[in-house]
Amino acid sequence: MEKKDLRIVYMGTPEFAVESLKALTEGGYHVVGVVTMPDKPAGRGMKLQSSPVKQYAREHLLPLLQPERLKDPEFLEALKDWKADLQIVVAFRMLPEAVWNMPRLGTFNLHASLLPQYRGAAPINWAIINGECETGVTTFFLTHTIDTGHIIGQQRVAIAETDTAGTLHDRLMLVGSQLVTDTVDRILSGTVEPIDQDRLLTPETILKPAPKIFRDTCRIEWNQPVAALYNFVRGLSPYPAAWTELLTVKGEPIRLKIFEVEIHRTSSAHPSGTVLTDGKTCLDVVAADGIVRLLTIQPAGKVKMPTREFLKGCKLLVESAFP
Repeated sequence: MEKKDLRIVYMGTPEFAVESLKALTEGGYHVVGVVTMPDKPAGRGMKLQSSPVKQYAREHLLPLLQPERLKDPEFLEALKDWKADLQIVVAFRMLPEAVWNMPRLGTFNLHASLLPQYRGAAPINWAIINGECETGVTTFFLTHTIDTGHIIGQQRVAIAETDTAGTLHDRLMLVGSQLVTDTVDRILSGTVEPIDQDRLLTPETILKPAPKIFRDTCRIEWNQPVAALYNFVRGLSPYPAAWTELLTVKGEPIRLKIFEVEIHRTSSAHPSGTVLTDGKTCLDVVAADGIVRLLTIQPAGKVKMPTREFLKGCKLLVESAFP
């Protein structure tokens, strides 16, 4: 069978999933249908917005399904009518067996880590937060338990000390799209030799999870070493962004999202969490073993800005601790 004859159903939602869909359609593969999340209200006006994958599918006249429930009989019947030989999932939802077991060649997923490490919803963020120097992408066949199926292929990617979740996301998105098409080619040629993830584990292996990140997860604890705080900020930048609170001269708390910091290993007699500022250009916070200088921030209700712009319009308590 040639790639133009292989019937592929593609499932994905965010921008990360668009690049792989683009690689398939532009590479001459036969995508017979696309499944994505229903439109959701967003923004100040709470207008319905389409997912990036839906926008791409519409622009390229690809058949589209947007099920509320993946076990809905009408959706399952419509999916079956596409007669897929293979399903590909990139940044979508956990599928029921009735969906992933439908195609004759199975369903594979692209995951943004080197499985079995960083199983879960936020592998890019957690790899940087944990100070990793390397990550990658993995394709694997779906099974009952999330992110545990047999591995088809992997590609390693270095993490630079200056990488943020945003820059690493974009790099993995491109590398992942190439791995997706390579995986389809290997399935077509019959050269796939799936690897059980358990075979990659040793008694010394410590598995690092990548759970979904919530608002409370992003709050900075200033009693950490400066290196850990640096990784924490860039691992959440630009989204969902690390945050903290400080006090104005009136004693009012201001919530700040923090996108970029600089670390200084200068010792301080002040306790962790103490704010040190000249009120004009510098906004520093004492950490466990040094100083963290805030460079790019976003006050609640405001736009992202350099710290010096923020200090022009906000008077802070000098040498005050974060609440």
